[in-house]
Amino acid sequence: MTYTQPALPYANDALEPAISEETVNFHYGKHEKTYIDKLNELIKGSEFENMDLEEVIRHAEGPLYNNASQAWNHIFYFFSFSPSGSREPHGRLREEIDRTFGSFEQFKKAFEDAGTGLFGSGWVWLSSDENGKIFITQGKNTESPITSGLRPLLCFDVWEHAYYLDYQNRRADALKQLWNIVDWDVVENRYED
Repeated sequence: MTYTQPALPYANDALEPAISEETVNFHYGKHEKTYIDKLNELIKGSEFENMDLEEVIRHAEGPLYNNASQAWNHIFYFFSFSPSGSREPHGRLREEIDRTFGSFEQFKKAFEDAGTGLFGSGWVWLSSDENGKIFITQGKNTESPITSGLRPLLCFDVWEHAYYLDYQNRRADALKQLWNIVDWDVVENRYED
């Protein structure tokens, strides 16, 4: 199996000013392409060659795991955004957010705090378990909630390459701006599936 990088469902400048066209070009166009290319190189002839990407993440180790996880994480990240999607959750997910965190605003603060509090590079995740309970977790480097049996719903990338061109070392400012482009219809569909 050869993994391919899907085209984004919006123009590279559509997420501005939260994420600039330059950042999309580098982050998705170059960083993500490198992960996909390396994944295809490493998986060829291995026991994982015909597995879907989530199964590779669950079972691989070392460089193969790292590249598979980063390839998947970046696609998941960029496909959580839209220039025109719903800006707040509704339905069962909103009820669970309010129940777990007290309010949508308190959830956003907790999510941002987890992102700014992660030392070094990685990801901050909103995930759910098989019962629909939601969690905010941090993932260092390439870590994914998939390996813990959780269903990822939303992630923010806190590797410097995700925000440095637009925000330099201001990670907190970058995270705050991402709320302006999260498409909660996408996130809710992940929760409902």
